[in-house]
Amino acid sequence: MPASRRKQIPVDSLLQLRQRLDRLPRKSPERANQVAAIAELYGLSASTVYREMNRVRRPHAAHRTDLGKPRVLAQSELEPYCELVAALKLRTTNKNNRHLSTGRAIELLEDYGVETAHGLVRAPKGLLKRPTVNRYLLLWHLDQSRLTREPPRRAFPGGAQ
Repeated sequence: MPASRRKQIPVDSLLQLRQRLDRLPRKSPERANQVAAIAELYGLSASTVYREMNRVRRPHAAHRTDLGKPRVLAQSELEPYCELVAALKLRTTNKNNRHLSTGRAIELLEDYGVETAHGLVRAPKGLLKRPTVNRYLLLWHLDQSRLTREPPRRAFPGGAQ
């Protein structure tokens, strides 16, 4: 059915109905009578009126509350693994700018681990997923293009270059 032909209840009518229903007890038969009256007025079923009331009342969050935060691990736990994956990718870059894939770097980290200044670091199997690691490598500026980029040239004070 086209949207233009669909019967709709005005938002202010729904809000007024909601206020009237809030003043009545939960099990009151008068609640059903109020909804039936609105349904008859607009030529709809009672279930449609309830559905429309829920649609209007529902708050819409602009963003998730955990936006930008990893769900798998806490950021403080995931960041070292991402740094190790980025380091593996950077160290395996050849002259043609080819490097180890993220999936392979994760496999190496899980199977063999990486020796660091703090000892051998090995990720638990199945904890790191390629899309998750790629997402946070980009988000935390640890991606290949940013790591291999030359720093900006700065002029020295006094005009000498």
